[in-house]
Amino acid sequence: MLKRGRVAALPREASPVVAENPLGGKDAGRCDQPGCLPPRGSRGFTLIEMILAVGIAAIVLIAVNAVFFAALRLRDDTAEMVDAASPVDAAVGFLKRDLECTVTPTNGTSKVMSGGFRVGDGLTSVGASGPVSIEMFTATGALSASAPWGDIQRVTYELRASTDASAVGRDLYRSVTRNLLSITTPDVTDQLMLSGVASLKFSCYDGMQWDDTWDTTSPTAIYTNLPAAVRVDIKMAGRSDMGAVEIVVPIDSQSRTNMVLTASTGS
Repeated sequence: MLKRGRVAALPREASPVVAENPLGGKDAGRCDQPGCLPPRGSRGFTLIEMILAVGIAAIVLIAVNAVFFAALRLRDDTAEMVDAASPVDAAVGFLKRDLECTVTPTNGTSKVMSGGFRVGDGLTSVGASGPVSIEMFTATGALSASAPWGDIQRVTYELRASTDASAVGRDLYRSVTRNLLSITTPDVTDQLMLSGVASLKFSCYDGMQWDDTWDTTSPTAIYTNLPAAVRVDIKMAGRSDMGAVEIVVPIDSQSRTNMVLTASTGS
């Protein structure tokens, strides 16, 4: 027979103990005893996680650095191109406007509101300090209440040696004479249009071919009228990345006459 009595309790498996600080505060939940686990949420990053984070950040920074410096180089190159092209565009604009507004030639006579037109190498012009490449009378003068001059002025274009000894090429000047009725040497205003020019060439189109010379100032001149068009070639010095600048300007101002040429024949 079984005897009644108390049954001894089986020993239970020991569970980890989390020590608590009775004072609370920063040390609350602190584990100072062996075998206790730290509270949830207090673990740090492992070494592998730190290495991965640093590596990803380095890759992102390298990509951003490459894009940033590529944008800087593109900006600098664009600014260089714009700065170099701006003076050329301004000079071409003045040339086109002067040629388009050229007045009809005099042909060595005393016609009113007209002037000569000359193109060639080594031309001399009154008041100019050196040889010019083209001389024309054009209606591009600015009218002003403080100046008695009209809109017709004499304009020449020429190349001169640069005042800067270290500069490459020569300087392109536009010389303007406003007082066309002066009985003495007139005042000429020199305007610097472009620096670093290697060569400047004008060619005139007579309707069939291009000619490098044109002169309407003599009564016996071959050409008695303005050319149908003028071609301008400008080559820059020391700029291998920039080709020659070429423009063709049609001239609409043409003089017409209804005079009949007569010829006398011997009987």
